Amino acid sequence: MLPLDDFRVLDLTRFLSGPYCTMVLAELGADVIKVEQPITGDDSRRLAPQVNGESYPFAMPNRSKRSVSLDLKSHRGKEAFLRLAENADLVIENFRPGVVKRLGIDYDSLRVRRPDILYCSISGFGQTGPYRDRPGFDIMAQGAVGFLRMTGHPDGRPAKVGIAINDIAAGTTAAYSILAAELVRRRTGEGQYIDISLVDAGLAWTVWESGAYFGSGEIPEPTGTRHRRSTPYQAYRTSDGYVTIGANNDRLWERLVTGVLDRPEWLTDPRFRTLPDRMDHIDELEREIEALTMTRPTQEWIAALDRAGVPGGPVLTYDQALQDPHVRARGMVVDVEHPIIGPMHTIAPPTKFSQFDVQVRGPAPWLGQHTAQVLSEAGLSNDEIEAMFADSIAFDAHPELQPSRQVQPDKAGVEA
Repeated sequence: MLPLDDFRVLDLTRFLSGPYCTMVLAELGADVIKVEQPITGDDSRRLAPQVNGESYPFAMPNRSKRSVSLDLKSHRGKEAFLRLAENADLVIENFRPGVVKRLGIDYDSLRVRRPDILYCSISGFGQTGPYRDRPGFDIMAQGAVGFLRMTGHPDGRPAKVGIAINDIAAGTTAAYSILAAELVRRRTGEGQYIDISLVDAGLAWTVWESGAYFGSGEIPEPTGTRHRRSTPYQAYRTSDGYVTIGANNDRLWERLVTGVLDRPEWLTDPRFRTLPDRMDHIDELEREIEALTMTRPTQEWIAALDRAGVPGGPVLTYDQALQDPHVRARGMVVDVEHPIIGPMHTIAPPTKFSQFDVQVRGPAPWLGQHTAQVLSEAGLSNDEIEAMFADSIAFDAHPELQPSRQVQPDKAGVEA
């Protein structure tokens, strides 16, 4: 049993924020039906690298789902979607504000058919406010909340966070907000509308930065790998790379200088005696520490830090991180069999529960892989479904891979 068994999602999202959210829901047990336009589907299906014509990046956040391809601009396509919505618990979309209303599949339209439906919209700037109509991707949101001005090294150009941080923040915010709304719905029987923006979600993560600004007017600037409030807490150069050191309180500072760096005199050095002293002389402290760390390789420093009980570690490249024995031992890289790509690797769900097993439930679907199956579940006849395929209202990118166009009567899972 999984927490979201029997919870059905109609997923109209594209790119990353929405698909990340629905991936989380799918692996908590939800039946996520990804609804995509014919021929092209989700825009991220075009991303390289491609294997046998299927996008490997698309396959990451769209695993464990089913795909239905419908032309929602056509009357029959929209009516088919509304039929699906009658048995859905959640509809989630990340179009620009106003698009779903023009299509006639907005929250007010759907709750006529399913009064207790949950409906989540994710957009760059939200459904209200002066910027609501602006298109917004992750890079615009990073710029709008100040991330580009607080990332990188001092005196450098604005720098982007290494991952699509606002997309993931919005997807994560949407996931926990949907779960909260579902808890309310189970108690009251009432659905509701959820408005998520990439800007709001990213801004909500600036917890310490907002505290410093509201408390003293401090505007966060780029600090490289340094911490804004404490030191030593950064990456230091070694003879063969970098080592991170986190001696960010007096107890750890004492362990570092006596048990690792062999500089006990720093405990009484007026430049470094207290944390405020160390912050006032952070450039000098970095130079002094690096003069030592550059004399030995990273692994030797990590061993010394471990012995002294001081947090520290390597600065890995991404490929090294994926091959790390601890990451592998935690089961964070798993294999799945994609019907077109073939054997492939993906990142596993990160949470380990004691009472149930959350895992990748299946590969990402090809475009329209489950169109006939899901339409049949909604009550359309085989003749109606075949006519929709013939008129290009419904779409299946690889009908030749289907065992049969005849739909099985039993409900299928994501593995089908």
